[in-house]
Amino acid sequence: MSHTTSWRNFRRTQTCAPLAAGLIYLGAALYAWGALPGATGLKVGVLLAFPIGYLLLTIAVGLYVPPIRRKMARYVWLSFAAGFGQTPASILIGVGILAGAGALIYHQVGEAVTGGRYPAGVFSAYGAGIGILIVQAVLTRALERDRAIAPLIETRP
Repeated sequence: MSHTTSWRNFRRTQTCAPLAAGLIYLGAALYAWGALPGATGLKVGVLLAFPIGYLLLTIAVGLYVPPIRRKMARYVWLSFAAGFGQTPASILIGVGILAGAGALIYHQVGEAVTGGRYPAGVFSAYGAGIGILIVQAVLTRALERDRAIAPLIETRP
C-alpha cells in the first residue's frame, strides 16, 4: 500500500512528536535533578513516578475508552485534513509548542531553586502530554487500516 506524500509527512510528524517531547522532557528532568532541592525519593516521585503514571493513564484512556478513542481519532483525522504536520511551517509550530512547554519546566525549576513553589505539577502534565502524543501516533497508524479513510490517503497507480 502506497500513501500520498502528505499522509507520509503527517505520519512522520505524528511519530516524531512524542520522541521530540520525550527528549525535551529528558533534558528538563536531568536539569531538574541537579538543580532542585530535596531528597532523592522526592525527586524520583516528581520527575519519574508521577509523570510515568500520568503518561500511562493518558495512553490507557486514549486507546481503551471507546468514546475518547473515537474523539481522538477524529481529532487526528481533522489535523491531517487541516494540513498539520505536512509543511515545514506547521512542523516548526508544533516543535515550538513542545519547546515552549519545556521552557516552562525550566522556568518553574529555576523558581523552585530560589525558594519558589516545587514544580511537581508541570512534570506530571508534560508526562500526560507525551501520552497524548503517543495516542495520536498510534491512532494515525489505526486510521491507515480504516476502510473509510484508506482510500483517501492511498495513491492509485
